[in-house]
Amino acid sequence: MLRAIIEFSLRFRGIVIALACLAVLYELYATEHASLGVFPEFAPPQVTIQTETPGLSPEQVETLVTQRIENALIGTAGLESIRSSSIQGLSVVTVTFADGTEIYQARQMVGERLLEIASQMPLAEKAKLADYVIDNSGDRAATAEQVRRVFAALMSELEARSAV
Repeated sequence: MLRAIIEFSLRFRGIVIALACLAVLYELYATEHASLGVFPEFAPPQVTIQTETPGLSPEQVETLVTQRIENALIGTAGLESIRSSSIQGLSVVTVTFADGTEIYQARQMVGERLLEIASQMPLAEKAKLADYVIDNSGDRAATAEQVRRVFAALMSELEARSAV
């Protein structure tokens, strides 16, 4: 059987080469039009909130800061889970959203909720969104926009400090 295939391939080289070329072209077409992403998103959209409260014990940070932030975030659209950690002088809250949620919309919703409770924070410390975004889309326009926002925030903070 194998001998017959080899003899056929040698005798009709042109047909074998043409079929191989057609197979390669079909694979290229199928790869271009595949509905599956080559680099799927492994991590769901997450927003991290870090709040510094110098001088407070972990229990005080949990009671005065972390629980207030968690309670404010409950009911946010697309929210899947809230995880938090409180150590001396620092509260870190990680909010995970449903797959398909736009990371910038999620950050905006979290920011709005934080503004509502900003006056209740101890020592006039304000919760802030972490300076990084977990975004696996690789969208260069979104990355450029993120850089512009971070740059604008840094410039306004520098201007505020130089005015003092």
